[in-house]
Amino acid sequence: MSQEIAVVGSPEFTTGFRLAGVSRFENVPDDEKDEQLDDAATTALEDEGVGIVVMHDDDLEHLSRNVRQEVETSVEPVVVTIGSGTGGGGLREQIKRAIGIDLMEEDEDS
Repeated sequence: MSQEIAVVGSPEFTTGFRLAGVSRFENVPDDEKDEQLDDAATTALEDEGVGIVVMHDDDLEHLSRNVRQEVETSVEPVVVTIGSGTGGGGLREQIKRAIGIDLMEEDEDS
């Protein structure tokens, strides 16, 4: 069974992904994130057809402690956050967690 990408966030955030062909998304308006983002993220994490969940980095602040911990430690599906606070090191760690090896590790002999 192939797995799909799911996007969780505001309609403005998910629109670009929908235009690129992503069919699974959870829209949560900005003014309702504190009330609805936990449920939206949990729905995406529990969907067996989802292999990657994409969220905006700033949205992690709106999650409850338990759901945020689930998002940050999830291996399957892997959660990728993008946005203002995600630097190269964050992406590197997400890739390492997803596939189990550090693709950007420098050769010690160099």
